[in-house]
Amino acid sequence: MSGEILNYLVIILYLIPVFAFISWRARVHQRREAAHIRELEENQKAGLMEPASLHPKIDQILCIGCNTCAPACPEGNVLGIIGSRVELINPTHCIGHGACAIACPVGAITLVFGTEKRGVDIPTLDPSFETNVPGIFIAGELGGMGLIRNAVTQGKQAIDSITKKPGVGKGGKLLDVVIVGAGPAGFSATLGAHQLGLKYVTIEQESFGGTVSHYPRGKIVMTQPAMLPIVGKVNFRETTKEALMEFWEKTRQQTDIKINTHETMTAVEPIEGGYVVTTSKKQYHTKTVLLTIGRRGSPRKLEVPGEDLPKVVYRLIDPEQYRGQHVLVVGGGDSALEAALSIADEPKTTVTLSYRSASFNRAKPKNREKIDAAQKAGKINVLYKSNIKEVKSKSVMVEQEGNILEIPNHIVIVSAGGVIPMPMLKAMGIKVETKHGTA
Repeated sequence: MSGEILNYLVIILYLIPVFAFISWRARVHQRREAAHIRELEENQKAGLMEPASLHPKIDQILCIGCNTCAPACPEGNVLGIIGSRVELINPTHCIGHGACAIACPVGAITLVFGTEKRGVDIPTLDPSFETNVPGIFIAGELGGMGLIRNAVTQGKQAIDSITKKPGVGKGGKLLDVVIVGAGPAGFSATLGAHQLGLKYVTIEQESFGGTVSHYPRGKIVMTQPAMLPIVGKVNFRETTKEALMEFWEKTRQQTDIKINTHETMTAVEPIEGGYVVTTSKKQYHTKTVLLTIGRRGSPRKLEVPGEDLPKVVYRLIDPEQYRGQHVLVVGGGDSALEAALSIADEPKTTVTLSYRSASFNRAKPKNREKIDAAQKAGKINVLYKSNIKEVKSKSVMVEQEGNILEIPNHIVIVSAGGVIPMPMLKAMGIKVETKHGTA
């Protein structure tokens, strides 16, 4: 009998740490779940429930609550476990990395565009990035991929798909591909075409680097490791616009890729065996076309009287040029907040930030925190729920909740994003869908 008691005691001794560990894990889970619930409720009350771009949609039936997706997100607390299932607790933190979908072992996460409230216009593409018009492909921001790493990946993948088209890489009088745009996707696509020995031409209506080259001076560019053709793995984690552009320019010179800057595409028309691409300088006859243009090339306008005045611009390049002036920044995304913050640091400058909504739900948390701090310090005057009614030579008329304000003003910077170049796409016959939470 004493032997049996001893065995029971041994078993109990082994089970005590097991039960203690299980109890500890349960308490940790409860505390984490409670924190996630509080965070979700706070975001719901603040109206911060609209993701800015590509984001995860969780199938609650398939989800097994394994929580492999949340730690995979480079942005941190975008996803959380609530009631043994994963939920999107911080939608505005998501910038479309897509790592969560890759990490999910049961395929419960789908990456989607838009929501029930906010639709997003996306050109119709098949898995190879080909549009409904055979031979015309789209990669990068125009297709909804604004994140640098994703755009770089798509540029290379689109070129790989183009090589599978009949006649591509087989010689002949026609070019294999004309790449339109030299931002992240276009740069990657150009490297890919060069590596594969394709006959290509890359054109860019502005300067090399596309949208990135026009970021404000010193802007931090958030990136994740990416694979560039010829170059290999690029391990940028957090870097400035200048450092990234320096790397791209060095790569451009070392690889001897050809990019025609300050050359604008004006038309794409079908010909036998492909297309003729007309630009501001010449015509190119090609088998395929890859559009890697951004949306910022067609900035969203205010559509108000006085918008045609020279004082209204749609991009911030150097905050220093506005030193000592009254500046109005319009918009609620990261570009608007970053513009307002950088200008506010200039001496004797008055900055007003106008946004039509009640919160900056499209901007990154760090930028929102900086705006709150700047507002409390009196460096920036924030006008929520406001709309520009008229731009005058020395002032701006702003409506806020029924009240009309006249604000002294030297410059208006509209950072309200870009609009999809619908007339251009329509002329090519490319279909565009409005996504409301669909892939």
